[in-house]
Amino acid sequence: MTDSAFLDIRRATKSFGSAMVLDGVDLAVTPGEFVSLLGPSGCGKTTLLRIVAGLMAADTGRIVLDGEDISARPPHRRDVGVVFQNYALFPHLSVAENVAFGLKARGAPKDQIAPTVRRFLDLAQMAGFAERSVKALSGGQQQRVAVARALAVQPKLLLLDEPFSALDRKLREAMQIDLKRLLRELGTTAIFVTHDQDEALMMSDRVAVMNRGQIEQLDTPDAIYKRPATPFALEFVGLSTRIAGTALEASGPGEVAIATDFGRIRGQGRFTPGSPVLIGVRPERMAFGAQPDQNTIKARLTDIVFQGSRVQAHFAAPPGEPIQIESVGALPAGLAAGAETPISWPVADTLVYPRLKS
Repeated sequence: MTDSAFLDIRRATKSFGSAMVLDGVDLAVTPGEFVSLLGPSGCGKTTLLRIVAGLMAADTGRIVLDGEDISARPPHRRDVGVVFQNYALFPHLSVAENVAFGLKARGAPKDQIAPTVRRFLDLAQMAGFAERSVKALSGGQQQRVAVARALAVQPKLLLLDEPFSALDRKLREAMQIDLKRLLRELGTTAIFVTHDQDEALMMSDRVAVMNRGQIEQLDTPDAIYKRPATPFALEFVGLSTRIAGTALEASGPGEVAIATDFGRIRGQGRFTPGSPVLIGVRPERMAFGAQPDQNTIKARLTDIVFQGSRVQAHFAAPPGEPIQIESVGALPAGLAAGAETPISWPVADTLVYPRLKS
């Protein structure tokens, strides 16, 4: 078991027929940590969550929680709470009765049930709805009740399967902040499944970027965004400029020169001369105009997209190699679609990855 890990997933695999859904996944989570499983549909994130919950059996691998192997235990003996995408509340019960259900099922002392229900409804900001039918609640209110019910039994681990997906954007953002505050207050260890990159970056202590049944990168949100470990992580998390090229000679300590259709570019890394590479740059690190000691290319502007506090400028490039700048404030005066303009960015912000030959 990994040192200091509260939840330790070791070599978890799962196949459905000939389709490998999880391919030897390892994941160690520390006490009180909030970890998001982020990835596209079919990457294995919900399957991994269900295996931890005991709702599905892994083909191979171990699940260790708080020092105990729970791999073969049924769901009700894992001390794990789950908040589902559809909330799974009991429509015939009141709000308070829904929250009390798990406490009663676990045999909690009768004199402790009502105070516990009140405490967690208060924490979830639902104390004024205790006697109301859950059928009379809005989606956001139902989500709060589902979280309160899962936390009321004080599980060792809380699992959340895209609980905000049915909410509108404004309410979803409010719920994200409230849930993060609540889990911090309680010190609850949580695993959160989402396909929303903004949600994962905003809420998590660490993010596990999943692709094709494997974790491609596990790191802090800042590191995931600024230093994505793979081309997939670069493309899936945030926007990026991507330019194909061929590695040339080393251009300095830890730097490589790259030949591209836009000219010579310097990037971070060591590569064999002649090997195909992919350059990645975050759009907010790029700027209009040529700058000394920076990478500079010329490209033709095709479109300007206004996004409130930000403006995006898109440039002509080969298919699959978007070039874009994201700027706070106005673009240079007189800039219009069709104009060719220099673009520059720091060499230190130029990420380089191996590229498969097409």
